[in-house]
Amino acid sequence: MAYEEIVVKKPLPLIALPCLSVAAFLLFWEWIVVSGTVPSVLLAPPSQVFTVFMDKLGNPNPDGAILAVHAWTSLQEAFIGYSLSLLVGIPLGLAMGWFRIVEGLIRPIFELIRPIPPIAWIPLTVFWFGIGLTGKVFIIWIAGIVPCVINSYVGVRMTQPTLIQMARTYGATDWQIFHQLCIPSALPMVFGALQIALAYCWTNLVGAELLASDTGLGYLITMGGRLGRPDIVVLGMVCVGISGAILGFIIDCVERRLLAGIRR
Repeated sequence: MAYEEIVVKKPLPLIALPCLSVAAFLLFWEWIVVSGTVPSVLLAPPSQVFTVFMDKLGNPNPDGAILAVHAWTSLQEAFIGYSLSLLVGIPLGLAMGWFRIVEGLIRPIFELIRPIPPIAWIPLTVFWFGIGLTGKVFIIWIAGIVPCVINSYVGVRMTQPTLIQMARTYGATDWQIFHQLCIPSALPMVFGALQIALAYCWTNLVGAELLASDTGLGYLITMGGRLGRPDIVVLGMVCVGISGAILGFIIDCVERRLLAGIRR
């Protein structure tokens, strides 16, 4: 109960500070463009970005789709790739952290693939899957699976040896220790993986949508650059940022509730 009170009850200044910081940032951004410190051809001010945002809600020009279509395409691609990275990466990392056979079989291959940037897979992805949804999901999946495996693996390895030894003393099997002790102990690291993987997936979303897309926030950013429209570029970037922040907030709320239930 004390944990929930610490999380929920925040002083008013702590609630107001994020709003003040965002307002100050937007005002500074507007000022440097309006004053001519940064030319408007290089950076669009927030007021212009908001105007384009309102226009793109119903106007498909100049990129061929309204904003809702771009957002839905990106959310669909990111959600599928992100979900697959969690479904594969977290169980794999947990198993690697506890079962030596799994670690011996998987870790060498994982260590070879892990340093390769997801964008480097784009040429092969075009050969394998073409330029449709599958190829973009694959790039996003490659980006998200790495932190899932690493954090889950480290979370299991950080389980206190004293607790493991005590469980063995009372006759617990390896599977019981893994299921009832190691996995709950690794949950904070696993939720950290959810946040990091989300950031990786959204970061590589633009690269994934370079695969000859005709919709998506990454495509919107690319078309803004080709058309010399910094306002469209910034609009796409802001939409990516806001969408990622909302998803991250949802994950954070789920994490707090779950971990608070475990602490009880």
